[in-house]
Amino acid sequence: MNLKLGFIPFLLLPLSLLAQNDKAIIDRVVATVGGEIILLSEVQEQYSFAKKDQPDLPPDYQCMVLQNLIVQKLLVNQAKLDSIEVKDEEVEIQIDSRIDRLRAYFNQDDKAIEEFYGQSVDEMKAMLSTDMRNQLLAERMQSKVTEKATITPLEVQRFFSNIPKDSLPYFNSEVEIREIVYKPKVSPEERQKALTRLEDIRKRILEKGEDFAELAKKFSDDLGSGAQGGDLGFQKRGTFVTEFEAMAYKLDANQISPVIETEFGFHIIQLLERRGNLIHCRHILLKPEITDTDLENAKNSLDSLRQQIIDGKMTFTEAVKRFGDKNQQSYNNDGRVANPRSGNTFFEISDLETSVFFAIDGLNEGDIAHSIQLKGQDGSDLFRLVQLVSRSKPHKADLKLDYGKIQSAALEQKKGDYTEKWVLEKLNTTYLGIGDLFQGCPNLQEMIGISAARKP
Repeated sequence: MNLKLGFIPFLLLPLSLLAQNDKAIIDRVVATVGGEIILLSEVQEQYSFAKKDQPDLPPDYQCMVLQNLIVQKLLVNQAKLDSIEVKDEEVEIQIDSRIDRLRAYFNQDDKAIEEFYGQSVDEMKAMLSTDMRNQLLAERMQSKVTEKATITPLEVQRFFSNIPKDSLPYFNSEVEIREIVYKPKVSPEERQKALTRLEDIRKRILEKGEDFAELAKKFSDDLGSGAQGGDLGFQKRGTFVTEFEAMAYKLDANQISPVIETEFGFHIIQLLERRGNLIHCRHILLKPEITDTDLENAKNSLDSLRQQIIDGKMTFTEAVKRFGDKNQQSYNNDGRVANPRSGNTFFEISDLETSVFFAIDGLNEGDIAHSIQLKGQDGSDLFRLVQLVSRSKPHKADLKLDYGKIQSAALEQKKGDYTEKWVLEKLNTTYLGIGDLFQGCPNLQEMIGISAARKP
């Protein structure tokens, strides 16, 4: 059986809305995996997505897509059986990231997006929610399946030696970068303004009887929950930041908390219901305003920090730990930035954000660019310093020069082997039904045979 799908490409979820405006599709179930179903539209959406990049796909590519989806559904089905959970905010963050890239492509024009796809951004987000949750469940389950996969230097060497010389990949020029992401400090005056405003809102609820949900819709800076009246749904311990959670679990049903402060701003919380270790609450968040003066101070502070590093008064790593934003991926990696497309730290020039490209253009290895302003995932203003760590020339794959990338490829192949073994074992105990439309797919015959042979 050939499940060599890379490291399961379905994990690279397309914006499945891409095919949604094709109204000619008559949907039907084409496969059932345990308690999960696969629709014809899912196969056709992923096929259409792939065809945009590769117009000359093989005739049986839809069979390959269905195989991919079967593996995904097996992982999702097992994740649910193992009680693996994905938080709502994790789903929202991933969807927002994809929507942000879509907005960047359309120059931040939501109307143009709606005209092109026939759906508003909010409708897209709602539609993507289930797909994204399943993707994250599959990723978690696959990580569990492959967690013991390791690779030795000898295995890396063998992997590289087995690649035919005329098939060695050609690597474009790539760069590695490090960053220090810095959050502007709120002025005491703006902090007090936000605190006073929220205390006034709390009084309107407690003393005037105004509706918490309506005030959340009107005033909350948490736009996601604010639109739902501040409702955060049922959540378990460990979901919220420490200060928020400590207060929420102290409250009685319908009680409203005093104003508390977290890294996100000021909150008031109302506990709606408690079920054992689960709580259902809502909140109103007010973020202190970052003024132009605060932004200027942040820029000056970061440029001063840059000079201290250049002068040898502090290393870049030390600066990351002392001044960096702990919520950034790079914070726990000495400031090294991971490429979200590849998972490693190498970026082709086309993968770089425009601001980073211009910042490092002309720098030598080890140089640090002047500070850059950017927007965080929550829309907040941030600044960062970027250091050029390395810059390679275009070349054919070389074990010495590209060891890290070759090691990663060898490990991904090994993880694929682990996943294939797990899939074959799981098919012995999981129901698999393939509809007539795909019964003839050559790549699915072993899957069908294993499942058909399983004992009732």
